[in-house]
Amino acid sequence: MSPFRSHMETALAEARAAAERGEVPVGAVVVSPRGDVVAAAGNRTIELRDPTAHAEILAIRAACQVLGSERLAGCDLYVTLEPCPMCASAISQARIARLYYGTADPKSGGVSQGPRVFEHPQCHHVPEIYDGINAAEAERLLKTFFAARRP
Repeated sequence: MSPFRSHMETALAEARAAAERGEVPVGAVVVSPRGDVVAAAGNRTIELRDPTAHAEILAIRAACQVLGSERLAGCDLYVTLEPCPMCASAISQARIARLYYGTADPKSGGVSQGPRVFEHPQCHHVPEIYDGINAAEAERLLKTFFAARRP
C-alpha cells in the first residue's frame, strides 16, 4: 500500500481558476486507486449555463469517460467545499471510495450539513469521509470571492 498523498492542492488550483473565470471558487479532483489524477475540474455553472456544472459533477463525468465506466469504484474525490446534496448523491451513484473535502458549507452542504445525504437509507453507497483538508485556504478563497462581489 502506498503512503497517503493529498491532492487537495490540485483541487485548490482548480478553485482558483474557477474564480478567475468569475465562477464560485470550488475545485474537484478524482484520483485513481493507484493514486493518479484521473480528472480535475472547477465550477462552470455560469460559463456552461448549466446548474449541474459543479466541480464535482464535471470531475466525475470526466473521470467516467477516461476510465470507461459509470462507476468509479476505488477512486477518491478531493473537493475544496463540502458537496451540496446534488453532488453528494452523484458521489454515491459513482461509488467513490473516499471523499476528502476542505471547508464545511453551512448554507448549501449535503454531507455534514443540511440533509446529510449519506445518512439516508436510500443512499446506495457511502464513501469514507475526511473533512477539513486545507480548510483555511478553501474558506479564504470563498470569502475573498464573495467579498469582492458585495457592495
